[in-house]
Amino acid sequence: MKIKAPIKFFAGRASKYLAEKIAKSFGTELGETSVLEFSDGEFQPAYLESVRGCIVFIIQSTFPPQDNFMEFLLMIDAAKRASAYKVVAVMPYFGLARQDRKDRPRCSIGAKLAANLLVKAGADRVMTMDLHADQIQGFFDVPVDHLYASSLFVPYLKSLELEDMVIAAPDIGGSKRANAYSRFLNTEMAICYKLRKKANVISEMKVIGDVKNKNIIIVDDMIDTAGTVCLASDMMIDQGAKSVRVVATHPVLSGPAYERINKSSIYELAVSDTIPLRGHSEKIKVISVADLFADVISKVYKYKSISSSFIF
Repeated sequence: MKIKAPIKFFAGRASKYLAEKIAKSFGTELGETSVLEFSDGEFQPAYLESVRGCIVFIIQSTFPPQDNFMEFLLMIDAAKRASAYKVVAVMPYFGLARQDRKDRPRCSIGAKLAANLLVKAGADRVMTMDLHADQIQGFFDVPVDHLYASSLFVPYLKSLELEDMVIAAPDIGGSKRANAYSRFLNTEMAICYKLRKKANVISEMKVIGDVKNKNIIIVDDMIDTAGTVCLASDMMIDQGAKSVRVVATHPVLSGPAYERINKSSIYELAVSDTIPLRGHSEKIKVISVADLFADVISKVYKYKSISSSFIF
């Protein structure tokens, strides 16, 4: 009878807070690592325990600064060079995912480059959540487990027991996601149409759908500067909406995001902990993804189907 390879969990410095919760939910502890830092900013991760013959799960979200991504690559490389049997890159938030196509001349496709680097470094499998575009899974030449935060957010939204609920997409690109939420919650749907002249700057926005006397839930994969959702929430309140809540998986929340949220008509912003919050707002509610990742990791390790963990 073949003996199953032992499993070990490790984390990059940026995601240790989440990795500890995932490991605890799984029923184990994080392995020990160290990072040697040089005076010029160079660094070298190392494992302080043997990983030979182990299935190694390395947990790191690749939000800025890009040192987080580089540390992830170095940890994968170190595990392979230490004779790990398999290396699984657990990336709750996949940075560079917005660069999934050439949307203007002579620009990079950063998501594809990042995928190539992860596989080249030695990742045998990738586990991530709510990619900016589903087709990014095809950028990898290894299996990808794409988790959806909807399996956490939908039960939470049901628990609110809101009457006259309407699911809204912040833009045309998010209509598929909003439609899925709308289908599972059996609600109507609205779409915000926005026109951008440059990144992170909205020049015009309109709402398609009936929002008057409705409790609006705007759903998105991430919230960055919060310009879109804050403008949309204020506009919907002006058009007679009872309340506006926002559900966004990845709280990037850069620049003036916290200030905008606090001043906006948003009643509540529900996010996950794929990225640690860098500021504070009474409006923000954090729902942890640790149990979901631990459950899927357990199923992957035991060669069980993970489809039951998904709502869509």
